[in-house]
Amino acid sequence: MSDRVVAVGSAVTYVDPRGQARDAVVTAVWGTPEERPAINVVFVSDDESRHDVYGRQIERATSVVHRTMQPAPGNFWFTA
Repeated sequence: MSDRVVAVGSAVTYVDPRGQARDAVVTAVWGTPEERPAINVVFVSDDESRHDVYGRQIERATSVVHRTMQPAPGNFWFTA
């Protein structure tokens, strides 16, 4: 596990509530790096029907905790 500091614009891996890992970009950081902060992320939808003139639509997840803080098998983030 990396201890890389995350900031707005950082690339992270977000694991959704179904346990699917996705590439994501940080849009907000809540807390300090030492606390392994909660973050907001944006990622490309995996639903092929969610398409518009700009391409595949995006989805957001908010208040996502680091994997070390999440006992559930999804809805967390980490860096490589």
